[in-house]
Amino acid sequence: MSRQSEPVHRGLIGLVHNVLFLGRFSFPYDASQFTPAAPWGAWVILVPVVGGVGVTWIVNKFAPEAKGHGVPEVMDAIYYKRGVIRPAVALVKSIASALAIGSGAAVGREGPIIQIGSALGSTLGQVVRMTPGQRITLVAAGAGAGIASTFNTPIGGVLFATELMLPEVSVNTFLPVALATGTATFIGRLFFGAAPAFFVPAQLGAIPNEPGSALTLALYAVLGALTGAAAALLIRALHWAEDAFDRIPGPYLRHACGMSLVGVLIYLLFRYAGHYYVEGVGYATIQATLYGHLQGGAFLLLLALCKTFATSVSLGSGSSGGVFSPSLFIGATLGASFASLMAMMMPGAPVSAPAFAMVGMGAMVGGGTGAAMTAVAMIFEMTRDYDIVLPMIIAVAFSLGARRLLSRETIYTLKLVRRGHPIPNALHANMYMVQNAAQVMETDVLVLDESVPFQHVLSRSEGPAFRHVVVTKKHEIEGVLRVNIGLRRAVSQGLGDITVGSLAQTNFIVVRENDVAFDVITRLWKKHAAMAVVVSRGDAQGPPRVLGVIAKEHIADSVASSIKVFPG
Repeated sequence: MSRQSEPVHRGLIGLVHNVLFLGRFSFPYDASQFTPAAPWGAWVILVPVVGGVGVTWIVNKFAPEAKGHGVPEVMDAIYYKRGVIRPAVALVKSIASALAIGSGAAVGREGPIIQIGSALGSTLGQVVRMTPGQRITLVAAGAGAGIASTFNTPIGGVLFATELMLPEVSVNTFLPVALATGTATFIGRLFFGAAPAFFVPAQLGAIPNEPGSALTLALYAVLGALTGAAAALLIRALHWAEDAFDRIPGPYLRHACGMSLVGVLIYLLFRYAGHYYVEGVGYATIQATLYGHLQGGAFLLLLALCKTFATSVSLGSGSSGGVFSPSLFIGATLGASFASLMAMMMPGAPVSAPAFAMVGMGAMVGGGTGAAMTAVAMIFEMTRDYDIVLPMIIAVAFSLGARRLLSRETIYTLKLVRRGHPIPNALHANMYMVQNAAQVMETDVLVLDESVPFQHVLSRSEGPAFRHVVVTKKHEIEGVLRVNIGLRRAVSQGLGDITVGSLAQTNFIVVRENDVAFDVITRLWKKHAAMAVVVSRGDAQGPPRVLGVIAKEHIADSVASSIKVFPG
């Protein structure tokens, strides 16, 4: 699915880029190389505007959900639409994002690939009439495959789907995701080779591998906190831009205004700094930063701020593209800028611009998206350097903590929260589900023969206040009775000689004391039963002994008690 769409998507981006920027009809395009000077001079300002008009038309005409950075829409489909994504989204997102990226919008291609892969997975699930759970798994598998094929990071792809997409992690959900990401990586390597998305210097330097490198680790922690603040700034800037551009009437004028600002910015950068720098995915700037070709802490910090502005304006005004690449761009330039500043303030300090840029990339992604394990694994896969794992873990942890202090929501979830569709910020194992029935049940239960008058229940003034009665006939369970319901019925009909048997409900199930709570709940749902009667195994001679009952309120109480362990 998404593994085949990635080469096509790259080709579309290359075609649009070469036509609009260079004036030639061709497909080859290396995003890791700086774009040559466009032959249009100052008119290059209009290139993003032209692409923006095309994006606005195709998105508004065919699939409004293809607007934006894609991942929130996938998460929304998983949690609120039972994994259903319209088939048209895959095609529209491919064309719209290619127009946006190719014409210079400061967005990434990872979000579109995630949405395209997820849309194809959802479409397959709808065509073969899969269950909602199976369909959601395919949606998550498409997302993981998109990340894996884009960056050549299969472990990162699996973790991305696991951390951000899957509502439940089990063998049934993990295996399809792992298979999809592995296959996507294999096919991606057939087309693009086995090299990682970014080439990293063989010796990054300033990677602590000795006990005496505490200062270096402390500096990585500071960098993590800074990238967390930068992630919070990007999150807020994105939604500030959306609110600001929403005040402009009409989608065409709105997007044209935004892309005009991007056009002016890339023109000024080219005129005064020599390259367009922030246009498109920005891989060329990231690559130059990793190799130390970009010098000057102030200039690198300026590039980080420019990318934040350009990405916010692009997406806020209505473009179609992702935020993953911009996050990598901001993290790389911010990390290299920090290293340059530390080297200037503390000559001889154990810092290296390429190493801090690489760690900054992971910290920015981990802090902004909330996918901490994904960030660590992806940077490790890109560098193949085990020594980078420790500083990455520290930086990502501090980044995530700083971002949560400044913005509780991630770059993906804030958009959905504003829409009224909150997403869980953690995967909770349902601890109550592994309890047995004896641990969940209520034991204050009366066991009475069906012939006993109901007034006998009401007249009990001593002992516990029984809420449930199990009704038997010749020692066999015939029904259950919730006392408050029975009381209302009895009062309406007159107490008289009415018996518990005539008031009992027969929609119940019988379970054993050692049955797992999850199985009990499943049976209650399948049988549309109001209550489960818990019995002991008993001996071979006599009937089983009633131990208690499980009703909906007991399940709710058990869930609440498990939440108290990890309240969030």
